[in-house]
Amino acid sequence: MKKSIILFLFLSCESLAAQDREQINWLIWEELDSALVTKPKKTFVFFHADWCAYCKKIDRVVFTNPQVIKKINTEYYAVRMDSETTDTIRFDGQKFTNRQALTKRNGVHDLALLLGSRPGKSYSLPVTVFFDEQFAIKQRVFEYYTSSELLKILEQ
Repeated sequence: MKKSIILFLFLSCESLAAQDREQINWLIWEELDSALVTKPKKTFVFFHADWCAYCKKIDRVVFTNPQVIKKINTEYYAVRMDSETTDTIRFDGQKFTNRQALTKRNGVHDLALLLGSRPGKSYSLPVTVFFDEQFAIKQRVFEYYTSSELLKILEQ
């Protein structure tokens, strides 16, 4: 009996802890394409890579903040993309690939280059792109940001 009670308490606590660990509802590009047709909404795109320390810090610190999670999940579609993926992405009737992967070790995907590049500067991470309801770019951020800085941007 004691074991049953202890097991019940353990599972109850684990269940409560899991509820506290809410996450951002990340979509893939194809899901975003369908979602924008069904219900236009602002969009948040985060480009990252496995080797990017600031990207990992944003994941660990900013994207776990309950206010950030709530704001993004209620008002935005969110997409995260590995800038170096070799996957073919179909979005808005077009096909995007990583042509650089054919000649470079860490080639940047064409879609990441299209949306996350700056004139006269080489591509660098992290890159976050904010779109309005018509999928027009509102703002791009090319550096680490805190939860409060991100919340200010999301409010605009």
